Amino acid sequence: MKTNDMISMLAANVEPIDYGALARRYRWALLAGGLGSVLLLLATFGMRPDIDTMLVTPLFWAKVAFPVCVAAAALLGAARLSRPGMLMGRTWLLLAMPIALVWLAAAYTLVVAPSPERLPMVLGSSWRSCPFNITVLSVPTFIGVFWAMKGLAPTHLRKAGAIAGLLASSVASIAYCLHCPEMEVAFWAVWYLIGMLIPAALGALLGPRLLRW
Repeated sequence: MKTNDMISMLAANVEPIDYGALARRYRWALLAGGLGSVLLLLATFGMRPDIDTMLVTPLFWAKVAFPVCVAAAALLGAARLSRPGMLMGRTWLLLAMPIALVWLAAAYTLVVAPSPERLPMVLGSSWRSCPFNITVLSVPTFIGVFWAMKGLAPTHLRKAGAIAGLLASSVASIAYCLHCPEMEVAFWAVWYLIGMLIPAALGALLGPRLLRW
């Protein structure tokens, strides 16, 4: 076969790049996963009875803001890692910022609190169940985000799996705020973070298998 004929054959079936594919896949994954997490929350744990009061309580929205900021940074990281050869870059700094701010706020509240109150502030009444509840609620978004990422072209599969798991668990944490009665910053800084890291670890473990293309 002549060179010109080969070039013509290879170029004949080239399709234009769909630049909106990444945004579209993640949009559907997060919508479906987030809705699934809320429905799972309502079916298993239920809404906190004072949710009407919480909706006008600034501290509640500060609580929600923590996983929202983590989810936003994780989404940026997932979008980067979904492209061939791409790494997180400085997105790690965006991911570290809300965690660092919550840790600083938690440290301040613990320092100014009387000694006997510090451990209850960290443990709350649900420290045993909180991380596992978040992990359970992560399942719908975990499936959705892995579907979105696998349909793209990640190459750093373990890192991609970890950030996909973190994105799923941070979305689940937003949903979990509708149930969780804990209002101490020190509690969120420890147990919410552990709850978000469990699916991230599972994602890192499963990434090379589930994201291979």
